[in-house]
Amino acid sequence: MIAVFLAAGFEEIEALAVVDILRRAELEVVTVGIGGPVIRGAHGIAVAADVPDAEFDPASSEAVVLPGGMPGTLNLERSPVVQAALDQTEKRGGWIFAICAAPSILGHRGMLKGRRAVCFPGFEQELEGAILSDRPVEADGRLITARGPGAAIEFGLRIVEEMVSPERAAKLKAAMQCR
Repeated sequence: MIAVFLAAGFEEIEALAVVDILRRAELEVVTVGIGGPVIRGAHGIAVAADVPDAEFDPASSEAVVLPGGMPGTLNLERSPVVQAALDQTEKRGGWIFAICAAPSILGHRGMLKGRRAVCFPGFEQELEGAILSDRPVEADGRLITARGPGAAIEFGLRIVEEMVSPERAAKLKAAMQCR
């Protein structure tokens, strides 16, 4: 199961485009509301999470998605549930995906040392030890990072490419009319 964490102030496009693409790929996705069942994004869009964080088992996911946005990224980083999910996922060798400002959470945890990563411009100093890339989406093993809202579809497709297959990602890309 892939856990997509939503915290107050999250970037809606980065979360919802990824959820949509992963579900189109028939992957099991659960949105987790940090602090409750309905979370308001950075642009005032209220989203009903599949489960509030109080009911989420951090050991239950094979992958974690961290959308960016402000103050969403800060709220994700402060969440003990998000931190526990990252601990468990990293320990099991699972997948970790972060976009926009959210790769900073991984940098603060030391998870980017010696790994290729990208983030929203201006957050590079927070990616402690990372090998910074100039690509919109960067994959390094079971870690994928992306720049921001404009890269959300490419980010979601890259997750499908890595978790399922390049062929499945290409079919989705064509079906969604992406260039």
